[in-house]
Amino acid sequence: MDFEALVKHISTIQSTLQAQAAHAVNLALTARNWLMGCYIVEFEQNGEDRAAYGEQLLKKLEQRLNVKGLNERRFREFRRLYLVYPQLKEPIALYLTSQIRHTLSAEFTDPIRRLLTAKSDNEIRRSPTAESTQHIQSTQNKWITPPEKLFNRLSSTHLNVISPIDNPIKRAFYEMEAIRGCWSVKELERQINSLYYERSGLSQNKETLSALVQRQAMQLQPKDIINTPVTLEFLGLNDRTLVTENDLEQSILDNLQHFLLEMGHGFCFEARQKRILIDGDYFFADLVFYHRILKCHVIVELKIDKFRHEYASQLNLYLNYFKAEVMQPDDNPPVGILLCTEKGDTLVKYATAGLDPNIFVQKYMIELPTEEEIKKFISTANY
Repeated sequence: MDFEALVKHISTIQSTLQAQAAHAVNLALTARNWLMGCYIVEFEQNGEDRAAYGEQLLKKLEQRLNVKGLNERRFREFRRLYLVYPQLKEPIALYLTSQIRHTLSAEFTDPIRRLLTAKSDNEIRRSPTAESTQHIQSTQNKWITPPEKLFNRLSSTHLNVISPIDNPIKRAFYEMEAIRGCWSVKELERQINSLYYERSGLSQNKETLSALVQRQAMQLQPKDIINTPVTLEFLGLNDRTLVTENDLEQSILDNLQHFLLEMGHGFCFEARQKRILIDGDYFFADLVFYHRILKCHVIVELKIDKFRHEYASQLNLYLNYFKAEVMQPDDNPPVGILLCTEKGDTLVKYATAGLDPNIFVQKYMIELPTEEEIKKFISTANY
């Protein structure tokens, strides 16, 4: 073995086992999401006390569990995953029995086994009659994605992106193309947003268009699965130990919050990471104050990089939301402060033209250690 062979072997081990680890995590995530969705639907249909919870079921479930990553929005996604993909029952049942049966207790597996072997009301409603079964199988099997491929080849995030599509043929189209091209989630979202399905329908040479799209597509990598917030939450990892930029942002926010509070003169602290729900998506405003003298809300957004035009649009979104949903009749319009490490005046001018006039973009600086502190650190460091 020479050095190049050593490099090749280690590189192969790294990429192969990292891919297997990512795949294992993804299978568990998909199984978890589908099973939770299944339980929620079964409770909504057959729960003894379901009427007592009604429309507030998912919110109350979030409050009672109090687990990071398991919130009302996620529960809605899990329920949709189960309703759209009931056919995942078989591969998930096989996965649970063949892969992890030796590591899970009967207390966990027995209720799930009963759930997976029982036929739910949802499946009964979806089941075709005996007379139409043969016709449906002959006409639909040509485009329906096999459930084992859905489970094994698409991540839980892929399925979450595809499941809101109402048209089953359109769903199958994106399932097939994502599997064939090994698309990343971002690539899948880009293709949906660029109307690839519709363009394919209009194209006279669909195979050529598909080949062109696949050549230009961004492929999925193991790190795309491992480094997602959902995976970190699922595995119980602290993402701040992995992404040091978050530590920097947290420290700056801590000091910024204290600085504005110390300023006094009307600044009243109201919220940090203020959660805003718009069309089913959550957004988070870094800091929210109310200025009792100016009689308006002050929203502070912190970015740990150079100003980009989309930052102004994001802050403008928050201001419009506060005007419509939060501002009281006797309040003045809210003010937005955007802090960046660098900013170009011309870009700021063009990016904010036509937006809310109460958006202010400023540059901030991080205080570096003194030269004496650096010298002391070097002299006492152990090499």
